[in-house]
Amino acid sequence: MNEITAFRPEGPAEAQQAAPHNIEAEQQLLGAILTNNDVFDRVAMVVGSEHFYDPLHARIFEVAAARIAKNLAATPVSLKSYLEDEPGLKEVGGAAYLAKLAGVAVASFAARDYAQIVYDLAIRRELMGLGRDIAAKASDVNVASEPKDQIVEAEQALYKLSEQGRTESGFQSFLKAVTDAVNVANAAYQREGGLAGISTGLTDMDRKLGGLHPSDLLILAGRPSMGKTSLATNIAFNIAKAYKRGQLPDGSEGAVDGGVVGFFSLEMSAEQLASRILSEAAEISSHKIRQGDMDETEFRRFVEAAKALEACPLFIDDTPALPISQVAARARRLKRTQGLDVIIVDYLQLLRGTAENRVQEIAEISMGLKAIAKELNIPVIALSQLSRQVESREDKRPQLSDLRESGSIEQDADVVMFVFREEYYAEREKPSDDQLDKMAEWQERMARLHGKAEVIIGKQRHGPIGTVELSFESQFTRFGNLVQPWQQGGGQVDQF
Repeated sequence: MNEITAFRPEGPAEAQQAAPHNIEAEQQLLGAILTNNDVFDRVAMVVGSEHFYDPLHARIFEVAAARIAKNLAATPVSLKSYLEDEPGLKEVGGAAYLAKLAGVAVASFAARDYAQIVYDLAIRRELMGLGRDIAAKASDVNVASEPKDQIVEAEQALYKLSEQGRTESGFQSFLKAVTDAVNVANAAYQREGGLAGISTGLTDMDRKLGGLHPSDLLILAGRPSMGKTSLATNIAFNIAKAYKRGQLPDGSEGAVDGGVVGFFSLEMSAEQLASRILSEAAEISSHKIRQGDMDETEFRRFVEAAKALEACPLFIDDTPALPISQVAARARRLKRTQGLDVIIVDYLQLLRGTAENRVQEIAEISMGLKAIAKELNIPVIALSQLSRQVESREDKRPQLSDLRESGSIEQDADVVMFVFREEYYAEREKPSDDQLDKMAEWQERMARLHGKAEVIIGKQRHGPIGTVELSFESQFTRFGNLVQPWQQGGGQVDQF
């Protein structure tokens, strides 16, 4: 094989020596493309012009790619007119260098291996550059640049760099897609017709949803006082409480039941959220817990519940006004350190985006949450406020059009659910004591509605829409499975 000399980037000798590169691999790769343009399609998903160390090689690849994209031939002859004025090409002998590249090309089947070498070395150089940037920022002691912000920036940059290495993305064969679908169906079948996803702990909701599915964005919406946060904490507690680790069908370790839950509480503090969960677990009124108005038996039960919950893999982040980029960074970190099976965000409108327009900001946030669900391959439950127009209707049941501030929430979500408690509105329609007929009618209605809630599924990509009826114990802020009339006596469904 003839040795050919290429132009080298200018710079300090030490820096050039330290930067990892392989000029010969770049030459072999370019030669393979120039002799057989079909090779380009196989290497384009691995390497781009920015991955070449030699600027001349990067330019050759760029011009060749542009011609091939237009279904034109990229050969030493056709590229000559585009590159003959390049200073780097003149230094290595002009257009004859292109012919030499083609002359020393390896067999086309090895081109992808050379592309991977070029890519890997480029990533190493970027890592070195990133390390220098981190060191430079850390050494610049500036009031405006907090160390914790620099850590988040560095983590985001590292993750962005790692994402570039996903060379297997793009089209996949129908066989692989079918195999994945069969594996999901098999997982449900092995649970005796149960769930393909993670159980919420609420039987009727699981039947309707088939559990919580990986990569799904689920929106849980409702007006204030409907119980959105209560339902979310119930689901989080149920999943964390059921957590069991073991070997998954693919041979890896992970959650075989329940899961690790990350709860972003932007409205309530971690302590308030913990009090709610403890109220539910210990069956003591949250008001009593707040006031400290417990007798000795209740307090003992409260402490025992707290001890039982210590091992639950439920992680709470109560940082207010989090940017969506921070949610992604913190979720990745939690998955890497503790594992992560479900994210819950309370609530979507309290996150921050970068857009100046509020509608665009909400669209950015909803797309960001869906991206997190797909990237980490976990379900994301995001709570959402509803607009006030619900209150002006006679029938207060929410609809998709009531989602606040942006249609993108409905568009990005795989499932949209609304929490609705008619009892809440009926309480506020109490007639005066002198209206005996109306009072009797109101009392009958209250008795019928007492302790009941509805979860209205307004959209579901993978299943039916409809209403799930649940029980609601307001003193414990707890949702449960509603006992149906035919289940009274023998076949009663447990609360949890």
